[in-house]
Amino acid sequence: MNDHIPAPDTVANAAATPEKVQPYDQLGLTGDEYEKIRTILGRRPTSGELAMYSVMWSEHCSYKSSKKYLRMFGKKVTDKMRERLLVGMGENAGVIDVGEGWAVTFKVESHNHPSYIEPFQGAATGVGGIVRDIISMGARPVAVMDQLRFGDINHADTPRVVHGVVSGISSYANCLGLPNLGGETVFDSVYQANPLVNALAVGVLRHEDLHLANASGVGNKVVLFGARTGGDGIGGASILASDTFSEGGPTKRPAVQVGDPFAEKVLIECCLELFKEDLVEGIQDLGAAGISCATSELAANGDGGMFIELDSVLLRDPNLTAEEILMSESQERMMAVVSPAKLDAFLAVTKKWDVETSVLGEVTDTGRLIINWRGEEIVNVDPRTVAVDGPVYDRPVAYPSWIDSLQADSASALRRAASGDELRAQLLAVTAHPNQASPEWITNQYDSYVLGNTALSFPDGAGMIRVDEESGLGVAISTDANGRYCQLDPYAGAQLALAEAYRNVATTGAVPTAVTDCLNFGSPENPEVMWQLVQAIEGLSDACLALEVPVTGGNVSLYNQTGDKPIHPTPVVGVLGIIDDVARRVPSGWQDEGENLYLLGVTREELDGSAWAEAVHSHLGGKPPVVDLAAERNLAELLQSATQGGIMSAAVDLSEGGLAQALVDGTLRFGVGARVWLDEIISRDGVDATTALFSESQGRVLVSVPREEDVKFQGLCEGRNYPVLRIGVTDRKGDAATLEVQDQFSIDLEELRTAHRGTLPAVFGPVVGG
Repeated sequence: MNDHIPAPDTVANAAATPEKVQPYDQLGLTGDEYEKIRTILGRRPTSGELAMYSVMWSEHCSYKSSKKYLRMFGKKVTDKMRERLLVGMGENAGVIDVGEGWAVTFKVESHNHPSYIEPFQGAATGVGGIVRDIISMGARPVAVMDQLRFGDINHADTPRVVHGVVSGISSYANCLGLPNLGGETVFDSVYQANPLVNALAVGVLRHEDLHLANASGVGNKVVLFGARTGGDGIGGASILASDTFSEGGPTKRPAVQVGDPFAEKVLIECCLELFKEDLVEGIQDLGAAGISCATSELAANGDGGMFIELDSVLLRDPNLTAEEILMSESQERMMAVVSPAKLDAFLAVTKKWDVETSVLGEVTDTGRLIINWRGEEIVNVDPRTVAVDGPVYDRPVAYPSWIDSLQADSASALRRAASGDELRAQLLAVTAHPNQASPEWITNQYDSYVLGNTALSFPDGAGMIRVDEESGLGVAISTDANGRYCQLDPYAGAQLALAEAYRNVATTGAVPTAVTDCLNFGSPENPEVMWQLVQAIEGLSDACLALEVPVTGGNVSLYNQTGDKPIHPTPVVGVLGIIDDVARRVPSGWQDEGENLYLLGVTREELDGSAWAEAVHSHLGGKPPVVDLAAERNLAELLQSATQGGIMSAAVDLSEGGLAQALVDGTLRFGVGARVWLDEIISRDGVDATTALFSESQGRVLVSVPREEDVKFQGLCEGRNYPVLRIGVTDRKGDAATLEVQDQFSIDLEELRTAHRGTLPAVFGPVVGG
């Protein structure tokens, strides 16, 4: 015992000293929230209770500004949306039945603010945290993805953040032995002091191995196992993730968590053995809010009572106070509820894996979460008031004063290309822009094929993992967001993010089935930001209903702003799809000469918010492309039929950069050229050549079809009444390969590759293995 540690603030002391001034505001609580806690307890909180409420009632943990609106996802559902849903919102991660007795769990979460302060550890522990969510469901983690937003690529601080974040992600995931299947990377000055680091993880399990987190069974033991508890990450959820940054940097600088991927790898194997031997009644990872979160959530989800001896927590730092132990967000820790009859067997497994373990207490029938330290009671609360019944705000919502003028500033007034040479220069400008350029400087640092089950990875439009080696059953995953679209119209922008991810999954041959999301916005105390958030949630929930894909869970990240400057609203949407055999997968580039190229869908003059407007004119204004969800669904079913019939060899979705970027991606994927013509698009759709190449109209896919399958493919499109045009053929391979747009321009693939691949290395250094 360290005698110099201050004496604990006990429950008895709290009752006897109601007048004591407490630093609730420094812990992120408002005066009204503090008074509500006093009312709930019938006294002032102890320092330990104040610490627990502060982290669990934080925006990051309680969703107090968004909870009212997130309920839309649960209300807008159909029977079809429930068919494959084994676990939905409210648990650590959603779980989907993928057939043959297999289930897949997946979720995306943010670790934004820590990744600005300490990029390496912020990003690394973001990966570690989402992986532990997957473990806690009883699943084996099989893959990760990341969705990254950085500031201006030419800003002096951007390399610090980029190098740190990418190194953190690659180090942690590579050490865990998990393939990174891709994601997306965007550079924009609006994210300068608020980078977004969203991490997604996927896990696989048999139906019978599914576990939920609750503390049921009076007398069952509460066990903490994994890494020791240290002083890192204290207050991270309540202070760091639930506050804005000032112009000069973070307003508060608590320690960012420190990750140890090798400890997590051992923890994964240990947990899976505990599940296999049926040695746990419930399990919860310790992420945001640490022991405060795990004890209160387990108790609230179970029989409602728990007794904990905090002295039993194994510490890295013996000088930690009780409040610091409760709030610490040290990584690689799990909490389990274990039957007394199985405790010895449980401890034998953790000993086998050399995982440190301590029995902290037991489940009770008191309905109270009671925590003792040094023999005295420092916490005595109803756990539901901490973990479930936190404040829910109906914050002011205001239509943005600036949005009408922004929408009126359409890209239609921007100068179009007047010649083939100008079109050529614009295509090169778009594909070399940081947001369309090859991200291989980043992705080459990730191991995409470890475990041997990766069927598709970067640079394909979606990642794909084999679930079952015998049958070939697999899942495809894509994540997308477009903050520029959402700045113009957050309702449409959220739907566009879903539509693109949905379409990316469909192009692989998989059937889009379920959704996870990470909603990244500015301060909820800004009524205009609240309007953006509400619009995005409404748009996404309406679109999920129209496409009949359920939201299985996700994350809300608010306060992403510096001073009074919020980021663009950035709802990241992940879509998971099922494919019965990964051998049928469809890549995003053609591999053979002499195949026909077909453009599915209609091209409209939709250049507002486009990559062309950004790269060529540095412009953002107007209204984003129109979303036709019925057409997206029809297109996905068409692509599924074509995959089943084996009648297409490649499919590239058209999104940012339009047809031009799709042609770049399709040619560079395997180094096979193309000869295309724009006349039919211009004639049928009534657009000019610039629009034909760079429009970002939705519901479009570029498909490569072997000549012998032509009749079947055209018949399939006619049968579904889906617009289709033959716009070219795949051309030569090797040194002679070119991308030719007839009557306009021609580019050698080597020149195209140099432009596409050169942008990030010019700023950040050589490509690993490049």
